[in-house]
Amino acid sequence: MDPITFITHLVVVLLIGIFCSLLADKLGIQKIMLLLFAGVIIGHLSVVDAPLIDFPPEFLTAIAIIALAIIVFDASSNLNIHQFDAFSVHALRLSLIFLFLNSIFLTLFTVKFFALPSPLAALLFAFMMSGTAPDSIISLLKSTKNKAAQLLSIESVINSPLTVLLPFILIDFITSFEQIDIFSTFVQQIGPFLQQFVSGIGSGIVVGIVISKVMKKQYSETISPLAIITAALLAYVLAENLGGNGVLAVTTLGLFIGHVYVSHRVHIMEIASFFANSLEILVFVLIGVIIKFPLDGKFIITSLALFAVYLVIRFVAIEWSCRKIDLSGKEKIFMALNSQKGIAVAVVAFSLSTLNLPGLTTILHLTIVFMLYSIILSTVVAKASKIFLGKKLKPEH
Repeated sequence: MDPITFITHLVVVLLIGIFCSLLADKLGIQKIMLLLFAGVIIGHLSVVDAPLIDFPPEFLTAIAIIALAIIVFDASSNLNIHQFDAFSVHALRLSLIFLFLNSIFLTLFTVKFFALPSPLAALLFAFMMSGTAPDSIISLLKSTKNKAAQLLSIESVINSPLTVLLPFILIDFITSFEQIDIFSTFVQQIGPFLQQFVSGIGSGIVVGIVISKVMKKQYSETISPLAIITAALLAYVLAENLGGNGVLAVTTLGLFIGHVYVSHRVHIMEIASFFANSLEILVFVLIGVIIKFPLDGKFIITSLALFAVYLVIRFVAIEWSCRKIDLSGKEKIFMALNSQKGIAVAVVAFSLSTLNLPGLTTILHLTIVFMLYSIILSTVVAKASKIFLGKKLKPEH
């Protein structure tokens, strides 16, 4: 692809993203829904048997890594462990129980419904579907102090790092497993697997110590935010070059920066968050373009059936984890239906689209349709929130 064609495709994607964002504001709906729909439509269009928009694999991989590092850092740096209270413990319990139930039951039903060659691919899907969108859920707090909305807000902040961390740990485990002879003992796999954690955490801590020491002494309104973003990318690259897990390194860095003194931290993190949010347009449109799920009736019906199972699992998780909280049945249903997938899941799927693993194509197809189903459902529930909470909520645009 020549440079002019490449830049033309990129400009088209950005223009479509900007148009969808403006249209979403006019219609009073979430922009990520229109961005994803636009990507899906473009992905199924072709000119003379060639994709309407195409990008080199190297560009897609680079964008995926940059988006992944920035999103993970932004999510983990906002997770303040010191501010946890009794209510946060309930949200943590909900996140862990939902993850546990998904790992068992969503994995089993996914394998059964779609005849996947390996349950590990289904487990990968279950990990991704255990996350919710922090930006969309947190926006509910702007218009209500309802316990259900507050619980969803805290849950979304807690589960976002897990959503992006666990899939890549599992991918590393699957890759290590495939590279070892079938007759090798399990002990032989432990060393490389543990190295993912040691090198990943170590890289995040080292980069965190260096960047925090520098930023305690010096601050620049223009350079400091760039230094934070560069540090996130450096932690990822350093860990990967040392045989560690880059996502774990960035998560560690985010937690470290979030709990040490950094001059003008609020301003710096606001710019980092802005940079992370600006990647939404590119990621959501491109993920729809790249991952072309089948538009046949059988796939749609089967995926809807699996999504119904997923909602039941989520309701059970809420019932189990919120026994000691005074929530009505309608509030629990509201929480179960509000499981929207956001930028974290999109970035993980975007990154996985560059890999080649058994059953991964089906999992990526399911991820896209689950994102669409959850976004549409959350939008409808937010519009009808007066039925569940007694007060209408304003959805995130």
